[in-house]
Order: sequence, then structure tokens, then C-alpha cells
Amino acid sequence: MTSSELWSRETADRYDEEEAENSSPAALEPTLAFLAGLAGEGRALEFAIGTGRVGVPLRARGVPVAGIELSEPMAAVLRRKAGADTLPVTIGDMATTVVPGEFTLVYLVYNTISNLLTQDEQVECFRNAARHLAPGGRFVIELAVPPLRFLPPGQVAVPFDVSDRHLGFDTFDLAEQMLVSHHFTRDGDDGRYRRGSSRHRYAWPAELDLMARIASLKLERRVADWHGAPFTDDAEQHISVWRKPVT
Repeated sequence: MTSSELWSRETADRYDEEEAENSSPAALEPTLAFLAGLAGEGRALEFAIGTGRVGVPLRARGVPVAGIELSEPMAAVLRRKAGADTLPVTIGDMATTVVPGEFTLVYLVYNTISNLLTQDEQVECFRNAARHLAPGGRFVIELAVPPLRFLPPGQVAVPFDVSDRHLGFDTFDLAEQMLVSHHFTRDGDDGRYRRGSSRHRYAWPAELDLMARIASLKLERRVADWHGAPFTDDAEQHISVWRKPVT
């Protein structure tokens, strides 16, 4: 049983519309090029594939893709875009669910490893990735760097989006290494906002490297974005690539 919060049908039905900007061909091209380059001639497995925002266009690019997804409503939206014969999806959690075959690439994007709310489950996610990888295969994670530098003493909230239709901020429990992401979204023109929130366990890059070592994976590359910008002290996120040894 996973600690991840289950995405509802209502959330799944509006997900693609809310993520339209991040799903455009221009926005996705660097991501797809990065992942396709690592997959090479092999197969790719996406943990928490969701509605197929990345998996469907990656499959269209010629990479055989399979997915694991906890939310049946999210997978149902994906099914309207690609059939099971084109992009097979297994319903289950990304820490323990096993699918047939080996893969040259396992990837987990858009901060989704933070949906696993315990360190043990995050470690198991790394182990599950290693379980699916062929020797020499890679595990890729896209994850935000915890913005704790913005927290002065006594403050527990950090805004991440202030726009006409959306207000977003995170509140932090530093002792438990948890955050709650709060969203106020204006759906119509009547001035009313829809409120939503989700819990996440944040982790630093060094902690992920230790999880990878536990799973017998070795850090190969870490960059600040899908374009390959250097990862520095000021980076707001990282794309990390760990490799499974050949022998």
C-alpha cells in the first residue's frame, strides 16, 4: 500500500487543461529529446505516467513506452490518447509494481517521487527502477530543489505562483521533511477560486544519491534543466541520471 494520495476522476478530467502550457510541443521538446537519447534503441518505462503528458509523445517519437500509474481515472484519460497495444499501462504504485521485461530507461518526472510520503517508499522506488533496468540502463528523476533558502526564521510558507488565475504556495514541516502544496485556482469569471492541496516529502539531491546507492545505481549526470544547463547553487530543480552497472 502506497502513501501517495490518489488522484480523483475530477482531478484527472481537468489535468490536461491545467497543464496545457507545460504540454505544448515547444515545452516538451527538450524533455523528449533528453529521454529519447537515453532510451536509445531500447524500451522506456514511466513511473506515474498519469494522463500520458510525456509518455504519449515519447511513444510517438518512436520510443516503445510502458507505464505504471496508481490512479485509474488518470490512466483512463491516457487511454483516450493511446490504446493498450500502443502504450501498455499497469495500475499500481511506482514503489512495488513490477511489469514484464527489461528497459534501457526508467523515468519519473515533474516532482512525482515526492508523492511518496516516506523515505522508505522513496528508497523502494529506486529499487523498483533498478529491478526493471537492463545492465547499463538509466533511471531519470526530475525534481525541484527544496526552496528553504526563502524561509527566514519563523516563516513556514513560500509562494511559487502568483498569477491572474492561480495562487500557489508551499508550507513546510522542516522536522518531518514534508510540505503541503496549496492551490487557489479561478475556474470561471465570477471571481470564485477553487481550493486544493497535496502533501509531498521533499528530498535533497544528496539524499537521492544515497537512495540510488542502496539500489546499486550510480550517479552519471545531474543538470539544472532538460536543456542540460549546469546544476549550480542557484538551480531551482535538477534532472538526475543514475546508471545500473553493466557487471
